[in-house]
Amino acid sequence: MKEHSLSYIRIDVVIPVLNEAHVLEKSVATVRDFLSRHLFHIWNIVIVDNGSTDGTLEVAQKLASEYADVRFVRLDEKGRGRALREAWVTSTSDVMLYTDVDLSTELAALPKLVNALVEEDYDIAIGSRLTRGAETRRCFKREITSRVYNVFIKCVLFTKFTDAQCGFKAVSRRVVDEVVPQIKDEYWFFDTELLVLAEKQGYRIKDIPVLWIEDDDTRVKIIPTAWEDIKGVFRLRWLLLRNALKKKKLPKMEAL
Repeated sequence: MKEHSLSYIRIDVVIPVLNEAHVLEKSVATVRDFLSRHLFHIWNIVIVDNGSTDGTLEVAQKLASEYADVRFVRLDEKGRGRALREAWVTSTSDVMLYTDVDLSTELAALPKLVNALVEEDYDIAIGSRLTRGAETRRCFKREITSRVYNVFIKCVLFTKFTDAQCGFKAVSRRVVDEVVPQIKDEYWFFDTELLVLAEKQGYRIKDIPVLWIEDDDTRVKIIPTAWEDIKGVFRLRWLLLRNALKKKKLPKMEAL
């Protein structure tokens, strides 16, 4: 990384939302307060409303009008992957980070994600609930589902990252420009596809243990989501077998 003031690093913290009017204002207030006290870079919060019908858009507009460091993007179609793609590719920031609106992952880990990219030369940093030092509080069903899914990925795709689906990740500008355009999925599998494509092409990924507390209000449908994920894993496996992905040696990153 070229020598320059780290205070000029620009960071977007993206919050994808779907029908979250009841919690959005409180969550944004919590994130703003944390960032103002703990993140010494130029930052913005980007709310991406993808298809809400409950007044989420109105809340997002209100927050954007009140705070110069908050903006919103409106999409008519649903899909977390679609929301992240739109926010990332239209951003001009150096680091793009996202967190789920329920803030299940402790915000204390957020500066660690940023530092991994800015100071340690990683391309992607992910919050992990499954690596040493992590702590999770969730129901047995979701714990088993998560562990089985990540073992499945490792067995089929021979990956090294530990937690594909934790909603807490940071990516560099280079990853957005070079890897995100390759991703086909627009929904929950977007995260897994991002990590697999990046790892197989030699981008550096850092797992960061986090404290993760399950949100009782979660609306993720486990069975349909798991089935779509399984199909996505085999799609990537077929891609790898066809030698469509070629691992490449990347030059040492000197600047974000």
